[in-house]
Amino acid sequence: MPVFSALIPPEGVLDQVAAALGTPGGEGFRWSSRENWHITLGFYGADDPAERGEWLAGRLAGAGPVGLRLEKAATFPGVLWLSVSGTGLHELAAKAGAESEGRPYVAHLTLARFPRDRPDAASAWVERLAGFTSETWTATEAVLMSSDREQGVSHYRVIRSYALNRARA
Repeated sequence: MPVFSALIPPEGVLDQVAAALGTPGGEGFRWSSRENWHITLGFYGADDPAERGEWLAGRLAGAGPVGLRLEKAATFPGVLWLSVSGTGLHELAAKAGAESEGRPYVAHLTLARFPRDRPDAASAWVERLAGFTSETWTATEAVLMSSDREQGVSHYRVIRSYALNRARA
């Protein structure tokens, strides 16, 4: 089962995202469900959750909270997402193993997937969400999650949580 570490935005921020999206549509779009919205820190693929959990506990020990906010939409090939900004986020992601994926870490919250052969399919959504900015919140917890697929749909489940509670100097 694939596992990954993540930050989960608070309900108020998720409400803001849902309000900005309204009733999403778009031919060929597969919208991520609200309960799956998260900001990935590190993706580990098929891994033993207990072993990865211990590894992550060691890596995040002493990590402090980070202030975050979601902002304008952008795309990767076939993916519509909101950008994430925050002081200390990249450092936290590096501790969680983001660099191990072999590409630069881009903090984001996935909204939808769309056909890669239609690169302009999400342009109306990028324009619609260009001015979006959520409230700022402080992430005080990171989680280790699993991704289970049932009938072609991914379901994410929190396996373990980690307090981000190092005192700021």
